Parts: sequence; structure tokens; C-alpha cells
Amino acid sequence: MNLFYDGLETRSNTERNNDQLRRLKSQFKHAKDNSVYYRQLFDGDMEINDISDLAKLPITRKSDLLAQQKDNPPFGGLNAMMPKQLLRVFASPGPIYDPEGHGRDWWRMGRAIYAAGFNNNDIAINCFSYHHTPAGHMMETGAHAVGCVVYPGGVGQTDAQVEAICHYKITGYMGTPDFLKNILDKAADMGRDISCLNKAFVSGGALFPSMRDEYNNRGISVLQAYGTADLGLIAYETPAQDGMVIDEGVIVEIIRAGTNDQLPDGEVGEVVVTLLDNRDYPLIRFATGDLSAIMEGVSPCGRSNKRLKGWMGRADQRTKVKGMFIDPIQIDRIVKSFDVIIKARLDVELDDNADKMTIKVEIDMAKYGDDQQILANITESLQKQCKIKGKVELVNIGELANDGLVINDLRKYD
Repeated sequence: MNLFYDGLETRSNTERNNDQLRRLKSQFKHAKDNSVYYRQLFDGDMEINDISDLAKLPITRKSDLLAQQKDNPPFGGLNAMMPKQLLRVFASPGPIYDPEGHGRDWWRMGRAIYAAGFNNNDIAINCFSYHHTPAGHMMETGAHAVGCVVYPGGVGQTDAQVEAICHYKITGYMGTPDFLKNILDKAADMGRDISCLNKAFVSGGALFPSMRDEYNNRGISVLQAYGTADLGLIAYETPAQDGMVIDEGVIVEIIRAGTNDQLPDGEVGEVVVTLLDNRDYPLIRFATGDLSAIMEGVSPCGRSNKRLKGWMGRADQRTKVKGMFIDPIQIDRIVKSFDVIIKARLDVELDDNADKMTIKVEIDMAKYGDDQQILANITESLQKQCKIKGKVELVNIGELANDGLVINDLRKYD
């Protein structure tokens, strides 16, 4: 097995910059010519003559997609390909609607999966969801790009997943970091030996050091990647486990949150990504809402591209829980659907290395505190809006702090 996915990973900075400029010019022209949104966004006099010209272009924020897609369905005009010409279409929580075009490894995940040690000798169990959201297909096409056979496990039914691992002697896991523990614990409960599983590629949630240590102690090497349903792969871990190497198919900027200002390497700011080759959905200066920083130097693994420190929180309150984004507007919809609710806040915590969410709801406890039907109805609404089960806690009017928080992420990533 070659150490690197391809020669792009080890080229010089000059080679990379020249190639990126060529591709950026082409992508910029393609977006202006074929996307309604970018035709309107980019002034007719705007040109790209140097990579530094990227900073002069306006930013498109992921947080604005909800309104843009509602006003101009299905993709807010950002698409440069007609929906009927696509391969698949998806709905992520929010909802935000995402496309998938034709072509090998459309989200470019193969590079990251290869770095995690997967190849044509592996059978991988894919425990990302295949329903509604693109995660399952995103990882499967990436696994196919490196030659893996894929078992589409999806989410849930851990007993069936354990049996499949045993039957096929599955060697690799793909999924959220915490779901792997569910499978390992279920195998122990069932008395089944799944020691054939020796590698894992995870995303969609935080990989805490204690979690990685536990998996390593069980004989499973774990590497992670950072990507989104809109952009695909952004950056990925290598065996050096020293930051995340930026994908060769994107340009990443770090900007001061809420501004258009680029930050120097080392400073924490919002991650802004430009796709260089995606002709179906040519996102340019797309602000993810995530915080990170570009590290100085290069990876000791030999890959020469810049590195991100990894996911360092949110520039806004949109939060990922169990691999699914929860947006403040979803909590607002819950509040507005019940006359008895005065105010609400979603607390997200970590319980035994697993995400847990609780919506705290202000109501008139003296009047409704013992009404179990209200509690049940709000619980049902929470799951319907967020696609994830959570706990509901009723509190007195005025008990929630007047701090503007709708989603309060209490998880610690140290």
C-alpha cells in the first residue's frame, strides 16, 4: 500500500498554488456563468488573477441557506446543474437541501479514508445514515474509491451490526465516534468476538482523547475527518495525528467571525471554504459556521498542504449532536407550536462519551407543571424537529438566563 493517496499530497507550495489558481479561475467563471446566485452575487467587474483576490469576494454563510432555499428552491440558486441532472438529492436538518452529482467520489472522501488505512483488502461497515441526509452515501462512495467492499449498516440495530461484522470478518468501521462504542459494548453483551475490526474512520462528532484511547486499547486505530454535507471533505487526520491536513480539492480561509477579514495562521476564526472542482454545486467562500485555526508548518507524515487544528466550536449556535446539526430555528419552531411555552433553551452535554440533549422549557409551572400531556407533546415535537431523541425539562418562568442562548453546548473538548 502506498503511503500517499496520490502525488498531489506531497507537491511543493509553488506547484499547489499555481494549480489552485488555475482551478479557482475556472471555477469562478463557471459559477458566474451557470449559477443564478453567483451571477447576482459577483459583480461583473470582479476577476480572479491571484489567490489573494479570493479575499475580495463576498462570503456566503451556511446559516443563510435556510432562507435562500426557501425563497429560491431547491438550492437557493447556488447550484450550477439542474436538479433533474443530479444523481441524488437530500434534506439535512434545518432543513437544508443538498445535492449529489454524478462522478467517482463526488465528496472526495476517498483521500481521508485512505489516510485512515482503508484499502482494497478491507470490508467496511458504514454506520452513517443512508436516510434523508447524505452522510451514508458520502462515506460509501469514498470507501469505494479506495477499493473497499461496504456493508451498509446505517444507524441502529447494533445486534445485527455485530452479527454482520462476525459473519463477514469486517475489518473497518465508518461512523460517528460514539456509535462505535455501542457496537463494541453490544458485542461484549452478546459474547461475540469482533476482534477482526481493527480500524475506524469517524466523523460527524467529537473524537475525545479518552474515546480514542479506549478504542486503541481494544485494538482499533481511529482517525477522523472534518467535512460537511454541502462541501464534502475539508480536512483529515493522518497517522501522525498532528492536526488535520486540508483536502487538495478545496481552499480554506480562516476569517474573523462575522466579518470578511482573513486571519493569520494560528488565530482561531471561522472556517471558509471554496470548492475547486465541483461543477454541480460550485460553492465559493462558503462560511461553515465552524471555528478552527491553520497550524504553522507541515505534517510530519510528509503531506505538504496546510493543516487545521480541527473542530474548535461554532461561530454561531448551530450545533452538531450525534452527527446531526441542530439549528436555533428548530428550537424556535418548538416554542411557537405551543402556547404554554414562554422560552426554551437546548442544553447539549456529554454523558459517557455520548451526546445527550435536554430542552429546558419555561412554562407557568403553577398552572401546567403537572400536565404530563404537555411534557409528552413537547418531547414528541423535539424528536420531530431535530430527528434525535432528547429529554424535556419544564422550568419556571424566568429560570432561564437572559443571555441570548438558544442552544447551549456544554461539552468539553479538552
